[in-house]
Amino acid sequence: MTDQKQAMMYGLATVLLWSTVATAFKLALADLAPVQMLLVACSASIIVMAIILTVQGRIAEVFRLRRAQYLQSMVMGLINPCLYYFLLFGAFDRLPAQEAQPLNYTWALVLAYLSVPFLGQTLRRIDVLAGLVCYAGVVVIATRGEVTSMSFSDPLGVSLALGSTLVWASYWIIATRDTRDPVVGLFLNFLFGFPVIVLVCWQTAGLALPLGGSLAAAVYVGVFEMGIAFVLWSKAMKKAENTSKVSNLIFISPFLSLVFIYFILGEVILNSTYVGLGLIIAGLWLQQKKVRDREAVLNHG
Repeated sequence: MTDQKQAMMYGLATVLLWSTVATAFKLALADLAPVQMLLVACSASIIVMAIILTVQGRIAEVFRLRRAQYLQSMVMGLINPCLYYFLLFGAFDRLPAQEAQPLNYTWALVLAYLSVPFLGQTLRRIDVLAGLVCYAGVVVIATRGEVTSMSFSDPLGVSLALGSTLVWASYWIIATRDTRDPVVGLFLNFLFGFPVIVLVCWQTAGLALPLGGSLAAAVYVGVFEMGIAFVLWSKAMKKAENTSKVSNLIFISPFLSLVFIYFILGEVILNSTYVGLGLIIAGLWLQQKKVRDREAVLNHG
């Protein structure tokens, strides 16, 4: 099997896992507060990443870093997992999965915009057009199709979802300066962020966790969304001879996610969700066009 085919297989496996997490979020939040869910998921993710690093024979790398790199993890850990997932789980706690999940996908556009002041990239007209199309989709979903009324179904839930995209995009901009192995870096970020999550959970929702399906769903989120999916996607990017082909697989995820939301959660998918999601995906496709064009030039150069 060629490296590109392996990359596509890793990418498809990641997309399949990402497609299930919106459903898992809602199942976990049935009996858990968002911060309790974050506590369980973060615990599971730390264990999984420690196992992965041990199996790969790279766990020693965790102890060989400079002091500045450990300090970096303390700061990044406050952003991800602490702030990002608290906002994201808060959004899913307040909104139907079919609304929260598409809104979260706009992080890629936020990343493009934040890259202008922080990474010195240029903003093109197509980026502005992509933003208008994307956020038109956000308005359609957030108002459940009642666009002219501009009455949002849950303003705080929508704000949390969009706030999470800003935090996630900021995290990736900071991560561009991180020279560590991605899995080692993420493991340490989660490890340093974990005590903060424990403290906040203890002081707010409490540490008494109900046993049952919600707890299992939170463990699933930690193992697969926060742990294994990240490792698989990293492998896909490393193996890829054409990264844009692999990256385009993410456009499958939100539509596949709606299938799980409908059949497992029983949410009736609104027409406004389809329209809004279509606009968001179209905007992201436009925004990604410069990446595809650049790779086409490189491949034929």
